[in-house]
Amino acid sequence: MEINAIYEGDNLEILSKFPSESVDLIYADPPFFSNQQYEKIWGDKAEIRSFKDRWKGGIEHYISWMEPRLRECHRILKKHGSICLHCDWHAGHYLKVLMDKIFGENNFRNEIVWHYRTGNVSDKQLQRKHDIILVYSKSDKWTYNPIEIKEYYSQIYGPNFKPGFKGRKSGKDESGEYRMSFIDDVWDISAVFTLSKEHLGYPTQKPLKLLDRIITIFSKEGDIVLDPFCGCGTTLMSAQKLKRRWIGIDISPTACKLMAKRLKKEFSISPHLIRGVVDINYVKKLEPFEFQNWIVIDKFLGTISKTKSADMGLDGFTPFVTGGYPIQVKQSEGVGRNVIDNFETAMDRVKKKKGYIVAFSFGKGAYEEVARIKNEKNIYIILRTVQELLDGKIEE
Repeated sequence: MEINAIYEGDNLEILSKFPSESVDLIYADPPFFSNQQYEKIWGDKAEIRSFKDRWKGGIEHYISWMEPRLRECHRILKKHGSICLHCDWHAGHYLKVLMDKIFGENNFRNEIVWHYRTGNVSDKQLQRKHDIILVYSKSDKWTYNPIEIKEYYSQIYGPNFKPGFKGRKSGKDESGEYRMSFIDDVWDISAVFTLSKEHLGYPTQKPLKLLDRIITIFSKEGDIVLDPFCGCGTTLMSAQKLKRRWIGIDISPTACKLMAKRLKKEFSISPHLIRGVVDINYVKKLEPFEFQNWIVIDKFLGTISKTKSADMGLDGFTPFVTGGYPIQVKQSEGVGRNVIDNFETAMDRVKKKKGYIVAFSFGKGAYEEVARIKNEKNIYIILRTVQELLDGKIEE
């Protein structure tokens, strides 16, 4: 187990290789069983992240997927460790029962309500404006560092209230008179809005302030903090800032690269990115947009088309310095003549005489059509298999 590292891959497989009782705090923000599909172009405008939260087998499939991962989390937690499981109304009640089963109902510590504001409006029901964070410890001894915050009398008792008694921790600032109080289990923390400084465009990004509070309360300096669904790396950012050691895991290569870039920009560190062997089996397991990013960004050093629709069949372009030639990606075998013809039409629209199509394999008709187009129209379409890209072959 490597510390201050980002692991790319299935967290169940990765966690199973970690030693028992090796982590002090786990913050887990898994898919929410929302049955939504998110497609975003991230803040640097280069890569698309396709974020799926769909479960064809229903809630039973979702819980059966979560259970072995949470059991591994329980195994690797130290005796005094805690886990904070982030969920919402879709499956929170199912996860609570599952956590009681794995960690023991006597080790349930808190149900934190994170209340936030967003712009959604509902005319049929009360707006859903909170998530739940279930806090469990490994045993009856756990790390807990209480936090005190300012509590303004005007917010509690009304604007005209005048305190008759002021304790030793009372005071006054530009917002009025206050007292210091230990925080409770309802937290009003702003969500990450589009105009927020920390906004990255990640579909389910959590605010840094939320993770700062969790890590401060449930760990100490030098402790190891693990996030097995690390997303855009907010947990790692907070842990680094608060002088904790950390481990991040995510199945998305795009997410892992973003985490590393974010840490380097903020803290001038280059975390070790740990991934398995990048071979044909690795590539075949990639989600469609991850596959697209791997080809266009990693192999061609190009840029992704800005929108999924209206891209005229073009998934990306090579760097402008090399001509900005179009690239089409097909995550399939035996690509045929019709794909070549459609790509030629798209090339005409962007007025390009050269382009690339990448697939796992091509049929005889595809090669014949490429030769015909070259001879008759002087248009160069280069066909590349995934294995050729793995072997380092791009041009003729």
